[in-house]
Amino acid sequence: MSTVTLRRGRFSARIERRTLWFLAAMIVLIAGLTLLGLCYGAAWASPARVFAALTGSGGGPGVVIREWRLPRVLAGLVFGAALGLAGAIFQNITRNPLGSPDVIGLDAGAYTGALFAITVLSGTSTQLTIGSVLGGVITAAVVYALSLGGGLSGLRLIVIGIAINAMLTAFNSWIVLRAELEIAIAAVGWNAGSLNGVGWGDVAIPFGVLAVLFVVLFTRAPALHQAALGGELAVTTGVRWDRLRLVLVLIGVGCTATVTAVAGPIAFIALAAPQIGRRLARTPGIGLLPAALTGAVLLTGADLAAQMLLAPESLPVGVVSTVIGGGYLIWLLTKEVRRS
Repeated sequence: MSTVTLRRGRFSARIERRTLWFLAAMIVLIAGLTLLGLCYGAAWASPARVFAALTGSGGGPGVVIREWRLPRVLAGLVFGAALGLAGAIFQNITRNPLGSPDVIGLDAGAYTGALFAITVLSGTSTQLTIGSVLGGVITAAVVYALSLGGGLSGLRLIVIGIAINAMLTAFNSWIVLRAELEIAIAAVGWNAGSLNGVGWGDVAIPFGVLAVLFVVLFTRAPALHQAALGGELAVTTGVRWDRLRLVLVLIGVGCTATVTAVAGPIAFIALAAPQIGRRLARTPGIGLLPAALTGAVLLTGADLAAQMLLAPESLPVGVVSTVIGGGYLIWLLTKEVRRS
């Protein structure tokens, strides 16, 4: 396949044309979804009105676009990218397409921490954030410890993660059943995963946290791609595999738990985005940028579909993402069975 060589000073890189076309197409698609998300609502706003609102001259409708629609659209893009990156991290570490936070129990662990904040504490946004992060970290630590015998890679981690996920799901159901009715309804609704009602006050701090995690992750990208070839091979090239693995797991947990704290568990985006991005971009491995862009498109598109399907009622985005991810998972498992 033809490649394009990019040069700047002493730096040069060879990129396949298909990858460049993929990146261009994803940027255009993200721009289109962003515009559609800002236009769509209880009252349709023309692109001209959206532009006027973003420049501060939109009047009453401009407030709706700036304060309600814009944070929701940005949350879909940023949170989708975060879930895509989290999935890419764990799929690179495990070298398994099933290695994603929602499969190995990190989403369920973050939900357990949030349930504790909702049922035992007062359930403020700060408590939800701290509870989700702690729940995800503790779950990751348990899976990490139980998987050490297999080097935290391959089928061992997936099987242990699925088992932990099943136990946490049952435990979470028990907590909801024992809670008071109002609290249980709120917990179940939050568990569906939703961007409904997300405002600037909900996303300001999470955006900052995710920005830091993104920067740290992309500084580790070269080492991550070397490690994806295998821990032993990575060590021979100078990669401190044990330290790198721990940092990557913490970043993946941080991305997952931050999204869960705001929007609840959003299933299957982390599972599907890295593999879809890899196949569309035709990259040799699971690239971080294709996974992030694909995750942003999937979550934003799913949220728009959730708003439109039963309009004027808005479905939780987790319902739509589960349908998309479930179909993808069936296709993936069918393909793996045929290959074996």
